[in-house]
Amino acid sequence: MDRAYYLNAVNALKEHIRKGDCYEVNFCREQFLEADVNAPQHLFHRLNQLSPAPFAAYYKVHHRYLVCSSPERFLQKKGSRIISQPIKGTAKRAADPAQDAALQQALRSSAKEQAENVMIVDLVRNDLSRTAVQGSVRVEELFGIYTFPQVHHMISTVSATLDDRFHFTDAIRHAFPMGSMTGAPKVRVMELIEQYEKTRRGLFSGAVGYITPEGDFDFNVVIRSILYNAEQKYISFQTGSAITFYSDAEKEFEECGLKAKALLAALGL
Repeated sequence: MDRAYYLNAVNALKEHIRKGDCYEVNFCREQFLEADVNAPQHLFHRLNQLSPAPFAAYYKVHHRYLVCSSPERFLQKKGSRIISQPIKGTAKRAADPAQDAALQQALRSSAKEQAENVMIVDLVRNDLSRTAVQGSVRVEELFGIYTFPQVHHMISTVSATLDDRFHFTDAIRHAFPMGSMTGAPKVRVMELIEQYEKTRRGLFSGAVGYITPEGDFDFNVVIRSILYNAEQKYISFQTGSAITFYSDAEKEFEECGLKAKALLAALGL
């Protein structure tokens, strides 16, 4: 997806929002190259040295690899407690500490970023409520600001108590795909994603994690990730951002570039 297509698509999505089709769309673009990666595990280490992340993952099935430095949790279960921590809101880092603090504060007080975040928080609350004990859904933290090596992020935490009438897989089923990678309302924006994105996402914006024998689990959101097909010598990564009525297409394109910075550096580009 080149820059011209991206800008036109963002403006078309804003028109859908203006007409009332949706409120927010997570719109993604793919970058790819054909090349051989001799040791994908070394690529994983390089990426996580450049951009260490709490939900990093290395995944291999036959000739397909995932190299992931995700900062985002999709869903976690401990006992009967379930939490989701959607990310919506991004600001670049600065080398100068005073400037970096100013960028962090600007993110914290941005009405646009808060609007993006709270739309997804409401969607997550709704998703969790479908399998939760009535009245147990809580927003533990709203608009929390967290700093990573490449970016500042706005992260909210939503919790719920799983109703014992439901199996833990029901909580996953009703929450997936995660709202931070779709938008609101979820079904309509998935149709728009299918219409405007030029590449099927595949494992990107999915989830990788574990389930214990006791039924606890923890899953990430597959973002800040490189997908490698060793058979086809195909390297691919996608970046995206939340499109709302107030989005500036140029700035959204810049945000995609910011999120791609560590991925490109890990690939030596």
